[in-house]
Amino acid sequence: MADPKGFLTVQRELPQRRPVDVRIRSWSEVYEDFGKERLEKQASRCMDCGIPFCHQGCPLGNLIPEWNDLVYRTDWHEAIERLHATNNFPEFTGKLCPAPCEAACVLGINQEPVAIKRVEAEIIDRAWSEGWVRPQPPAVKTGKKVAVVGSGPAGLAAAQQLTRAGHDVKVYERADRVGGLLRYGIPEFKMEKKHLDRRIAQMRAEGTDFKTSVNVGVDITAEELREGHDAVLLAGGATVWRDLPVPGRDLAGVYQAMEYLPLANKVQEGDYETAPVSAAGKHVVVIGGGDTGADCIGTAIRQGAASVTQLEIMPRPPESRPGHQPWPTFPILFKMESAHEELADLGGDRVYAVSTVEFLGDGAGNVRALKLVEVGGPETGFAPVEGTEREIPAELVTLAMGFLGPQKQGLLEQLGVELDQRGNVVRGGDYATSVDGVFAAGDMGRGQSLIVWAIAEGRAAARGVDAFLTGHSALPYPIPPTARPMA
Repeated sequence: MADPKGFLTVQRELPQRRPVDVRIRSWSEVYEDFGKERLEKQASRCMDCGIPFCHQGCPLGNLIPEWNDLVYRTDWHEAIERLHATNNFPEFTGKLCPAPCEAACVLGINQEPVAIKRVEAEIIDRAWSEGWVRPQPPAVKTGKKVAVVGSGPAGLAAAQQLTRAGHDVKVYERADRVGGLLRYGIPEFKMEKKHLDRRIAQMRAEGTDFKTSVNVGVDITAEELREGHDAVLLAGGATVWRDLPVPGRDLAGVYQAMEYLPLANKVQEGDYETAPVSAAGKHVVVIGGGDTGADCIGTAIRQGAASVTQLEIMPRPPESRPGHQPWPTFPILFKMESAHEELADLGGDRVYAVSTVEFLGDGAGNVRALKLVEVGGPETGFAPVEGTEREIPAELVTLAMGFLGPQKQGLLEQLGVELDQRGNVVRGGDYATSVDGVFAAGDMGRGQSLIVWAIAEGRAAARGVDAFLTGHSALPYPIPPTARPMA
């Protein structure tokens, strides 16, 4: 283990966020540098448990105690080798994952858990700065062609694994740039796109081919795709968003989060000088209390919103682990993300247990206010509380209420793959769909989920595709206890 007394002598410590009044003036990531010496002390808190429940918490099966020990011993090069053994993109998970591994940390039973996520992020940052991350082109080519549809984390992970296995991999992306939600759904202040760009450059150097601005199912039919490839992997994500069909929904100024966020990211890419949809000078309401809602908050604040209010239909979560979510399960807790901190500092509000009744217009077709009502909890079916209706100003509204599954029109209809009751693509243990030679990974198959699950499924599906093409596969396969076994 790292330091036998580390968990007794070292307190959990994380990097400081830059002051709110400083960080909201830019789109740079919010955290200050931490320093490797302080990070090595944090790694020493890992107890190298006899049963490391952090493995159970991580869908990738990351070798967390091993690289914590290596960091404590200052063997950073070997640490990134251990980290890359299970995770293609630790900079994505290190910055964006909610860290179910930390919720499962044994130390978390009666202390603050090990800062696993921060150690992970520092390992990969150090590896890039030292030049340890290099292209790994295959030694032997198989001559087999694979199409990967979608360039989010699941598609990228699968494409990299399959390219390294020697297959000719072509990734199709309907947006104008590679990355899926990593590119256009994650704001720059959460993950600067340089982290994504250098991975794309690595993958290109390894031999992966990327085709952007190609809507498979429209620009290329399913039949054409299958005819040109030996296998197809569907990794298009759960892109059908949940809407809010209440009176006034068609007013100008009411947008889905994924109509709003990408435009702000395109400004950072240099496509626009200012976002076509901007919160500047407006009263903003964000409907949805999850991570996407927080992204909308931080974006609106940086655009200069007059005010920001976040609404959530669920009751306010507890600040400590409730009894019905015992260790090592992942608890639903009240979170203070950087955007929430900014919201509080600027006098904004997070309102729980409310439901939107109506969007109110200004007479010219624009939204001017929102009528809401307090509601009971899930046990009441979110029944409205009589006499609690009120209005709040709203000149820009973003709907961040999650996703309902993959888009059916186009590719999925043309392929004729079997869907489950939730509308997701049915897969077997090898991630094969009901159509021969067609596989599915990520949110398209499991529904809206975490980035760490997307990478895990991409890696696992790559093994299934590789075995289908060659009769066997030596690609590593993440086997968390909650995953379906490989057939």
